[in-house]
Amino acid sequence: MPDWDKWVRRGHPIVFLCLIIFSIIETSISAWLTSRYDTRHDFLSTSVRDKVEFLLFASVWTLFFSLIYFCLFLYSPETGFMTSVLSHGIFIFLTWVFWLSGAAALSAALGGRLNCSHHFVYCGQLNALEAFAWILWVISTFALVVVFLRGIAASRRGEGAKGPLVG
Repeated sequence: MPDWDKWVRRGHPIVFLCLIIFSIIETSISAWLTSRYDTRHDFLSTSVRDKVEFLLFASVWTLFFSLIYFCLFLYSPETGFMTSVLSHGIFIFLTWVFWLSGAAALSAALGGRLNCSHHFVYCGQLNALEAFAWILWVISTFALVVVFLRGIAASRRGEGAKGPLVG
């Protein structure tokens, strides 16, 4: 039987670094768009403006907590509540909900994808914001599945959801 703990020890930093890097990109784009919308009031609709602001919140949330979980896992993956299956599960589930909600809402507000040949204001940035939101949703979906499977393994070991992500 393969040693899943070895894969989690290697994969956790990689997945969380991807979350950190992509959320920095998403934060940059959404913060820039939010500042432009606040100063120029040239948004396509209030719906698009509100979705961009929500994605700014989601990206800052992801960046902040991913940095915390990344550092705690590197420091001590087997001890403490913050490195438990339950803690990871709550954080990743909330993050997954934020990215699904934000990406789907922005996609709906933009009609799926903007056609930049019609010269919409900030068309390229809005398309990039939507794309990175879906990328972050995919990464958080993968992380959620892994944490769910690790939760099953922890409960079989008799530790339950409060057990460590790696055993």
